[in-house]
Amino acid sequence: MHLSIPNHLNRQFNVSRPDEVWCGDVTYIWAGNRWAYLAIVMDLFARKPIGWAISYSPNSQLTGNALSMAFESRGRPDNVMFHSDQGMHYTSLKFRQNLWRFQIKQSMSRRGNCWDNSPMERFFRSLKSEWVPQNGYLSIHLAKSDIINYIIGYYSQVRPHRHNQGKAPNVAEAKYWKSYISAANLT
Repeated sequence: MHLSIPNHLNRQFNVSRPDEVWCGDVTYIWAGNRWAYLAIVMDLFARKPIGWAISYSPNSQLTGNALSMAFESRGRPDNVMFHSDQGMHYTSLKFRQNLWRFQIKQSMSRRGNCWDNSPMERFFRSLKSEWVPQNGYLSIHLAKSDIINYIIGYYSQVRPHRHNQGKAPNVAEAKYWKSYISAANLT
């Protein structure tokens, strides 16, 4: 049975605040002697990865773990939309129950259209071209450790991003919160 979940995002990738729209996707990474799967949840505002999980199974447990990490690390925000492709790990009952429990609105790309989730595709391209060794990792543990270093230490903290006018995601997000607090103090 195929679920028909609307594309509420409709390529509107420029959002006005953090925790308004999150995107998710899964990619594969060579780890040891087989493929491992990496699920990422990204906040579209500053293109910041906020949740991730890696395992040998590309299932709804993997994507659910990444979503739970994002939800908890962001302080359980309200009124979030989650956008992804139509992979089985996002259409499963288990994953949709997580969204319902967190009160997150689901949006999905059109079938077979990678451009509908292009910020995620761009992140994975950067990860694989800038960081992941050409022959992959010797183990899933090394992959996880190194990819976390990329996400936290390099991509979010240092790497300039065109969407953020050349600022790293953490810097762009901090700038938003500084102006938000300043505006709140004026009222």
